[in-house]
Amino acid sequence: MGNASHTMGSHPSPITHHSSPTFQALPPLSLYIHIPWCARKCPYCDFNSHEARGGLPEDDYVAALVADLEQALPFVWGRKVYSIFFGGGTPSLMSARGIDTVLAAVRARLPLAGDAEITLEANPGTAEAGKFSAFRAAGVNRLSLGIQSFDARHLKALGRIHDDREARAAIELALRNFENINLDLMYGLPGQSVEQALADIGAAISYAPQHVSAYHLTIEPNTYFHRFPPALPDDDTTSAMQEGIECALAAADYGHYEVSAYARRGARCSHNLNYWMFGDYLGIGAGAHGKLSFHDRILRQMRYRQPRQYMESAMAGGAMQQEQPVGGDEVGFEFMMNALRLNDGFATNLFEERAGVPLNAVLPALEAAERRGLIARDHQRIAPTLPGRRFLNDLLQIFLRDPGTAEPALNRGRALP
Repeated sequence: MGNASHTMGSHPSPITHHSSPTFQALPPLSLYIHIPWCARKCPYCDFNSHEARGGLPEDDYVAALVADLEQALPFVWGRKVYSIFFGGGTPSLMSARGIDTVLAAVRARLPLAGDAEITLEANPGTAEAGKFSAFRAAGVNRLSLGIQSFDARHLKALGRIHDDREARAAIELALRNFENINLDLMYGLPGQSVEQALADIGAAISYAPQHVSAYHLTIEPNTYFHRFPPALPDDDTTSAMQEGIECALAAADYGHYEVSAYARRGARCSHNLNYWMFGDYLGIGAGAHGKLSFHDRILRQMRYRQPRQYMESAMAGGAMQQEQPVGGDEVGFEFMMNALRLNDGFATNLFEERAGVPLNAVLPALEAAERRGLIARDHQRIAPTLPGRRFLNDLLQIFLRDPGTAEPALNRGRALP
């Protein structure tokens, strides 16, 4: 979140209690499919990913995904799917045949919008000419490439399996096969200067991708970097990087529409927009999270994390490890945690449509955020101000019911390309 982790002396206001959410109409539905394997675990990665030692049990995993989807049908029966996202891990480790089988199973069981965005994440170290064209033939129409940097030294520091030449070759290959690609970059890397961060962004812009994601490297618990912290640039340096990146992308006609996301006109990631606008998503695959609305409740679901346990459980008829309702006193925070990531914020009436409770459930928190200059609002729209975007964590704290115990229900399914 850039330098959103800085504090501004926040004192969270309580969320007004409200009964369970109720809906007149259900939100749009997306499908997230988690592929848990990668060639090598990166030292900063806290997603549910596992090194693929000895190859992938691809056929078994595809069968488990189809079984998982079958078991989930009663939760989403008759609802149209507007986007699909293969995340990981490294989904491009899968064969195109495996991806095609999964997509065919989805089409056979759920109504899929004719213009559905179907994204697959790929890493340059797994880029193959035949694979990319076959992924496109299978129905994938958006490719998200995990470039991270064009500097060989920084890639090595991040534990990436590709170098700068492979990064460039993968982009050129992607552009030959896909009309819509995203490039993932990171800044605030070990030993990185402002000039080097801007050089990375300049290199990305030179390929004219439709979408760029620029993430600030953060040290997450349960990662190698958390146990052995690298020397990172200080806050002033990363702030300068962030401002320079925003300016460079704006000058190249990329709209900055979310904390880390920039897009050319018409190329915003519709799958992630559905997350941020508190739409519904069914998550299948090892460790996948989901959020589903019904006329009288919202449910959060989580599949078993370990691939072997997930596959065995799915084939036995029970891939879901955990399911819990989102209470009326939690839904305001969960909505804001997503929607306030958007630079333009959200239409006022969207809150009740997607959260299922009236806006007055969060009125004290909205008033507190407005007094502190973190949001701007009127009868039509609520949006974070520039300070609200810079200090997003502090803004979100205001909407926490009990900051000592409330746990942000983040979707950890690699959902922000």
